[in-house]
Amino acid sequence: MAEACTSDEMRIGQATRAGMEELGRAFAATKPGVVVVATPHNVHISGAFAVVVAGRVMGSLDGTPEPVELDVPGDAALAWQVLEALISDNLPAVGVSFGSNDPSSSVAPMDWGVLIPLWFMGGRQDPPLPVVVMAPARDLSAAEHVRAGAAVASAAAASGRRVAFIASADHGHAHRADGPYGYHSNARVYDDLVRDLVGGNHLEGLLDIPPALVEEAKADSWWQMLMLLGAAGEGWRGRLISYEAPTYFGMLTAAYLPGSPHPPADAARPAPTSTQGGETSRTSSRPGRRTRPRTRAR
Repeated sequence: MAEACTSDEMRIGQATRAGMEELGRAFAATKPGVVVVATPHNVHISGAFAVVVAGRVMGSLDGTPEPVELDVPGDAALAWQVLEALISDNLPAVGVSFGSNDPSSSVAPMDWGVLIPLWFMGGRQDPPLPVVVMAPARDLSAAEHVRAGAAVASAAAASGRRVAFIASADHGHAHRADGPYGYHSNARVYDDLVRDLVGGNHLEGLLDIPPALVEEAKADSWWQMLMLLGAAGEGWRGRLISYEAPTYFGMLTAAYLPGSPHPPADAARPAPTSTQGGETSRTSSRPGRRTRPRTRAR
């Protein structure tokens, strides 16, 4: 985002910035009433998906030339519906709030994986769109993440509302030896594979990615992408907008809309949008794979 950059930094990540701006325009055109964000940088619960049920979500970025902060309402009704849908599908999931013992008055911290996409999509509207924040569980299988995305779609349909889904993620974090995670050639292998899957609308191929490749690439995107895959289900098509790795990590933007040229105005299935990496396609019943949890910050 331009507001977070110095004049020198404005030259970095131009394709991604333009992609996020394009996503913002596409997002506004769909007129969603609420947005669900799956982020890799929020609370980490061992062995369970997390759904933030707090009344508000607030956060800021440090060290920016201009203030970059958001304070948005949490959508408690949809958050509880998502949580119930996950549990109904026998997926381990917990509701999370912060501070106040009354979730309706609590304010949950907003991580950068939520703030950055909301800066472009809904967070600066007047009034800002309500949000449901979700966190994946890296110690659960790929198949379980796809099912979690399908549970989001089920909750959205039951709500009767127009819901957008954002898979907030970035890709391999081992593109450069001077980065915090060092260099590994599989960062490029992973990113190229993801870019091909997005560009070719073959996101079912996410389930064929070996967890070892994800680990060696130091990717932060696979789990949210799998959730987006499940949320979209059949009949959605994506458009790759941008990919680049200007520093030590890769970034991709893509948008997904129903395959029908004229979806009904009252459609309640989520309008999936991927930011900084994230894709969608159909649910699969292939055997689940697991990868060990890892917490990183950048």
